[in-house]
Amino acid sequence: MRLPLLKCSSSRAASFFLLFHFFGFIIYDMEIFKNVAEYYDELYPVSEDQKNFYKNETKSLKNPVRFLNIGCGTGTFEIYLSKLGADVTGLETCPDFIESANRKSRTMLMAVRFFQMSYLEMARYLGKSFYNVISVLDGRIIFIHDKTLLAKFFYDCRQLLSENGKIIISLPNFEKYDSENFELPEKESIRVKLFSGIRTNQSGKSEMFQKIATGNGKILPVAENVPVQKITAGQIRNLAEKSGFESVRFYSGFDYEPLKSDSDRVVAVLS
Repeated sequence: MRLPLLKCSSSRAASFFLLFHFFGFIIYDMEIFKNVAEYYDELYPVSEDQKNFYKNETKSLKNPVRFLNIGCGTGTFEIYLSKLGADVTGLETCPDFIESANRKSRTMLMAVRFFQMSYLEMARYLGKSFYNVISVLDGRIIFIHDKTLLAKFFYDCRQLLSENGKIIISLPNFEKYDSENFELPEKESIRVKLFSGIRTNQSGKSEMFQKIATGNGKILPVAENVPVQKITAGQIRNLAEKSGFESVRFYSGFDYEPLKSDSDRVVAVLS
């Protein structure tokens, strides 16, 4: 089986990130981000709708389907795909997430690999025209807060995709909100709640703040004053067209319901 071109090992790639890029900004205090690592799988579960969506979107492809998942978190979805016989590469910049993902897959004889790597580096180290599906889920794309880098991201994805390949993106529906400062829908598990919001700073730039509330009442910071870009469906369509994609479909979730102005989420499929 042909594997994606990688010009350095995962440990060597990690050395490029002394200051860890997390989708367009640099985290100077990784200790804060550790607060969410323990609860990541609870707060970002893989739903049956998501599984069925990916099954449907890849049913015409020959096995093994080759996935590149950008911002893979702790690797739960990637391991699920690999158990179905797919060839999966997961990219992540948070060391705790990568450690968790590698720990889960360590004893499994599956075609899944995880690299501590930024989206800024992926076109340099990964094989072009290799992947059938590239995914960036759970709003991770909004951390590419620079418009030039966002355009580069779409272009690089196009270069990495095989013929007839596609990108799947999920993110908040920012067109739902009229105010410049607003809270996003909470994420909740039995043990914790994750609160997220967007506010506009004095320079007119958007920033995200996040915190976790544990069951015992403890409040833990996750993100504060983190630059983001409120990417809309219209922007995605425009960037897709400029990058050479011929088709863009939008839904309100993985259940294929149509996108509406008041939908909480946008799921986009570019091909």
